[in-house]
Amino acid sequence: MRSPAPATARIAVVGAGPGGLTCARILQNHGIPVTVYDRDPHPRARDQGGTLDLHADDGQIALREAGLIEEFFRLARPEGQEMRRLDPAGRIVRRHLPDEGELSRPEIDRGVLRKLLLDSLEPGTVRWDHALEAVSGPGDGRDGGPVGGSGDGVKDGSGGGREGGPRWLRFRDGTAVEADLVIGADGAFSRVRPAVSAAVPRYIGAGFLEAWFHDVENAHPALAALVGQGGALAADGDRALFAQRNSGDHIRVYIVQRLPQDWIAASGLDAGDTAGIRDRLLDAFSGWSPSMLRMITDNDGPYVDRPLFALPVPHAWEHDPAVTLLGDAAHLMPPLGVGANLAMLDACELALALAGSATVGDAVRTYEKTMLPRAAETARFLENGIEGLLELEDGGEGIGFGPPV
Repeated sequence: MRSPAPATARIAVVGAGPGGLTCARILQNHGIPVTVYDRDPHPRARDQGGTLDLHADDGQIALREAGLIEEFFRLARPEGQEMRRLDPAGRIVRRHLPDEGELSRPEIDRGVLRKLLLDSLEPGTVRWDHALEAVSGPGDGRDGGPVGGSGDGVKDGSGGGREGGPRWLRFRDGTAVEADLVIGADGAFSRVRPAVSAAVPRYIGAGFLEAWFHDVENAHPALAALVGQGGALAADGDRALFAQRNSGDHIRVYIVQRLPQDWIAASGLDAGDTAGIRDRLLDAFSGWSPSMLRMITDNDGPYVDRPLFALPVPHAWEHDPAVTLLGDAAHLMPPLGVGANLAMLDACELALALAGSATVGDAVRTYEKTMLPRAAETARFLENGIEGLLELEDGGEGIGFGPPV
């Protein structure tokens, strides 16, 4: 079955995160209909996470193509580009202050960015409360499996290695819709990914424990002064504290440790035992100064356990003219400042390929020939990036120190 023209195709994006929404916005700018499906019951159903630095050479390129760059600069925080490297005693050992007018990687809260993108879409574009169970159809079954070799995952010639034809998206509530192209923008544990790849994320041996601080200028002034207007990182070689200023007078702290994935349960605790987890942390960070330990002892509310996962490097799949992936669904990496940026660049390039191609299958092939090698190169660079966070000296590549990625 011949792949349809993008303008007449039924295009379904799964996931209303930065990547999925960016793709939908650029498609609509080019007159291509699209529907986004998301599992959340409504756009305010859950916290969207901390702050992002959107880079001039990827995330900002996507927003410019989406026609949203000026609004982004109005909402972003250039002062958030400040980065401090602290030692475990709380002394500043290195500091980056942004130049006047510097806009290479300003910060924006994830929730603010998501609202900017949502508000830019045509009414009814996002179908909320649609939790995907699986993608089925002619492309079921893997005829050859993921492609190795160069890592681009795309075979030469037209048509690819999988059968064309529409796919069915089957949702948890028992409903189903048919689509000519399914775009998996549904994150680390994507429900779309199994339609093209057998790969699953693996635990990388380290995790973040997230702590929140509210009304920081009044309730946590010492912490606010320590962190500054952007981010502050300290490490001792085995563990680290990374604090990020968010808008609305909030700070998020990520407590980084090498631990088994089930370390909380293995310690006889549960995720809601804030006092017990705090005691465990204070023991692990016993040599750190009281000023730094505020990031562990003074948080407002419970900790949030965030074990870290990554996909195999390289991750690739055999071309399917009706299914593709972007962002974490395609190339989950350690969270070192590139995930949302790459997702938005993926989304931009896929949408532009659809706008400029005769068929959906041609567009998917064009997109994957660029995206997959880029993702593999970046993933290799970041494969041991968490070790950089934990280093006593010269760590932090990708979050404000060292070469930008």
